[in-house]
Formats: sequence, structure tokens, C-alpha cells
Amino acid sequence: MLKKTLAALAIGSALLSANVMAADYVVDKTGQHAFVNFKISHLGYSFITGTFKDIDGKFSFDAAKPEDSKIEFNVNTASVFSNNAERDKHIAGDDDLLNSGKFAKATFVSTSVTPTGKNAAGKDTADVAGDLTILGVTKPIVVKATFLGEGKDPWGGYRAGFEGTFDIKRSDFGKQKNLGPASDAVELYVTFEGVKAK
Repeated sequence: MLKKTLAALAIGSALLSANVMAADYVVDKTGQHAFVNFKISHLGYSFITGTFKDIDGKFSFDAAKPEDSKIEFNVNTASVFSNNAERDKHIAGDDDLLNSGKFAKATFVSTSVTPTGKNAAGKDTADVAGDLTILGVTKPIVVKATFLGEGKDPWGGYRAGFEGTFDIKRSDFGKQKNLGPASDAVELYVTFEGVKAK
């Protein structure tokens, strides 16, 4: 009887410990610690780079079991910024570009996380597969992600941070203005901190 009780307590403690380790986070948009940056060729002669000023999201993460992680990310398409107000207005408003009046959000929802080892700096890496929706069209992508670290912040919170890269083709996401073959590919870089939910 005593052995069974001890075994039950041990199992219960292990489950409780596992639940404590898993945590939910909210992407820190208010502190400007989240970025979605893009790079696209201009006619094959140079590159236009930019970012989005309004993004939000949430994720669950346990460093001991990264394969169980989940993430949801949202981008306000009207918040595009490329250091030129007229161009930004054109990109956001054109029916053949981001068309933010009709499609206010671009979203990413993960479907799986596969650890891939460590990078040259010793940081854990993973392939984060998920569904990317732009202009109402959803396509599967894989983000090459890196876990940058976690720990307490100076304001009494607890944070975890990541970065990731992926490429898309504009032509995969519905009707798109033809900007030339060199301008079909878009490189994206994402980095963010999440604050642990209390």
C-alpha cells in the first residue's frame, strides 16, 4: 500500500512539474520587441527593404520539449513601412499588392515544430512548419527558427525570444501585380520576445 501511494505521489509530482514547465507567452508588441522585416528585389537592380509596425501573437513554449511548441502570429498589413510614405500607401492599398482594405491581416499558425540541433553560436534551432495566410490564400511554409534565450526581465516578467527566416513567392498568394520575375521572391526575417502570461 505504501509503495503504491509513493508511486502515485511520484507520478503526480512529475505531471505537475511538466505542467509548470510549459508556459504561454504573449508577443511583446507594446515594447517594440517584435519585428517582421522583408526584402524584395526592385526590377533586379536593387532591393527594397521594410517592416511592419503593427504585429501581435502568442505562443506556448517549453525548452525541454520544443516539439510541443505552438505559435500564432498576426500582421496588420496596413502598417507596412519601407521608408517612403507614398510607396507604403501604394503597397498597402493596391488591389494587386497587400490590399489591406480587404485583407487587413496576414497570419501564421504553426502545425509542427521539429528540432534540428544547434547553430554555430550554440543556439537551439528548429523547423517550424505552419500555414501562412496572405490575401486570403493559405499556403504551408517552413520557418528556419532559432531559440535565442529566456529569463527574467527588469520589470518582474519572464521572457523568451526567437528569430526565424523564410522565403515566399508573391505569385503563390493569389492575384499579384507583375513586378518582373526578379520581384516574385520575398525574403522575410522575424524576431520577437514573448512575455510569459501570469
